[in-house]
Amino acid sequence: MFQFEFTRHLYLLTALPAGGLLLWAYVRWRPKAMRQLGDPVLLNRLLPVFSNGRFWVKNALFAVGMALLAISWANPQRGAKQQKATQESADVFIALDISQSMLARDIAPSRLEYAQVFSKKLVQALEGERIGLIFFAGDAFLQMPLSTDYNFLIQSLQNAEPNLISEQGTAIPAAIELAMKSYGDEPGGGRALILITDGENHDDDAVEQAEAAYEDGIIVNTVGAGTTDGGPIPTGGSEFSEYKRDENGEVVRTRLNQQLLVDVARAGGGQTFNIKQSDEAIRALKRMVDGLEKREVTVRSYTEFESYFQWFLLPALLLLLLDTWIPFYRKK
Repeated sequence: MFQFEFTRHLYLLTALPAGGLLLWAYVRWRPKAMRQLGDPVLLNRLLPVFSNGRFWVKNALFAVGMALLAISWANPQRGAKQQKATQESADVFIALDISQSMLARDIAPSRLEYAQVFSKKLVQALEGERIGLIFFAGDAFLQMPLSTDYNFLIQSLQNAEPNLISEQGTAIPAAIELAMKSYGDEPGGGRALILITDGENHDDDAVEQAEAAYEDGIIVNTVGAGTTDGGPIPTGGSEFSEYKRDENGEVVRTRLNQQLLVDVARAGGGQTFNIKQSDEAIRALKRMVDGLEKREVTVRSYTEFESYFQWFLLPALLLLLLDTWIPFYRKK
């Protein structure tokens, strides 16, 4: 494989044809200008003898030297061998609840916004591990498979909102099941799932699904977003928006289902936290992940290139030096 490391420097080569045209125009213009100055015989006696041959040789040396200099500056390279960068890591999925109940403001500015900040801090703390992202509400979908692209992961968290899933609810079993399917079949390596939710589950098998995940080698941890006192669910974007109401016109109040999250974490062999614990919860989750079995994974593959700029730089300098030694005029 051959390439130039800095291809933008090759644009300097486009100046060579323009320089050639200017030289050609100069050669055409010079005799006419000399005739206007006076008698050509007298001028040849008074002025040094201009040599067309040396003129073209000097400029040819200069042009080739500058072309080689531009090529060396672009750094021509050839692929020497294929390299793989590996690291020891565990596999961690973050499952974020983006249901409408996460818009409640019983924790400021809202459950969802607080969870986004918490999740971004968690990703930064777990750098070095393969991390995937699942969004869930009434259903679950894989937002990002296991990866070490942490920037894209954080960007995805910033864009999380209830409108991404049309079916509303808090389908914790669906999120756990999707994570189980998304770890892949590679042997070895610890696996963990971190559920960030208010726990308002409308299915009855969340605990059973957590038990199945634990039997499959996945440690399930829960992070509760909200308070047991709860709050209404906004239906608009402004601070003074209307609130969700039931069929009787009463304002719906959403509350953190702390007991369910405790039961799910216990069944999944993990721990449960409240999102308000913030840094303390993140440190505990990091310790848990650090204690998982690690396996070697390829994080990227790249070609190691060998540079050949010196093969162009040395001739360029020699040609430019030779150009300075050759005069435009010859002795009479």
